[in-house]
Amino acid sequence: MPRLFRRREVWWPTWQGALLLLALLALLLVAAGRGAYAFLALQAPAHGADGRGARTLVVEGWLDTAELAQAAEALRRGRYERVLTTGGPIDSAFDPSGWKTYAERAASVLRASGIEHVPVIALPAPPGLRDRTYRSALEVRAWAARSGAALDAVDVYTAGVHARRSRWLFREALGERVDVGVLAALPDGGDAQRWWTSSEFTKLTLGEGLSLAWTWCCFWPDPPP
Repeated sequence: MPRLFRRREVWWPTWQGALLLLALLALLLVAAGRGAYAFLALQAPAHGADGRGARTLVVEGWLDTAELAQAAEALRRGRYERVLTTGGPIDSAFDPSGWKTYAERAASVLRASGIEHVPVIALPAPPGLRDRTYRSALEVRAWAARSGAALDAVDVYTAGVHARRSRWLFREALGERVDVGVLAALPDGGDAQRWWTSSEFTKLTLGEGLSLAWTWCCFWPDPPP
């Protein structure tokens, strides 16, 4: 009859060893928490084919007015040749300004801020409550195909902790041949690096961290046409 069990020696920590392991785990969690904002609010502009940066700036249209003002400053500092604004329909119940889409609203705000040296092109996304950033990135890809623009590198301007997820989704939509960089607007008020001291920053950081984990784990879109 074959043997169904066998004896093995198992190493198990003593209570002193268990306390040491728990202390090390706590230190790792604290270090990860302190670096969470910097990890999510990534600042990583594209290098571009010549190493001098991207010439196309994509601005996510749902940014608030202060964040759009920061995008305008980034546009003036860079050597961008065009700016594309993205975003789907605006619910008039939440924003009675009269704009139909976030893309059109952002384009108007940027033009009003004095952006005249480069064209500002609004690319409205179709309606929908899911995968809005990805669908906006697909609109950028479709515009490039229609216009014949060669998008070898783009910078995506977004808000704080949304930056790393936005870059990942734009990379998925635009393909590996496009160098996708990202710029994150600085939050207005409070110390975002110490996000755990503010209920607002805590909700933003933890929520975006969970959303990024879900995106990496479970978001597998069909390949773009």
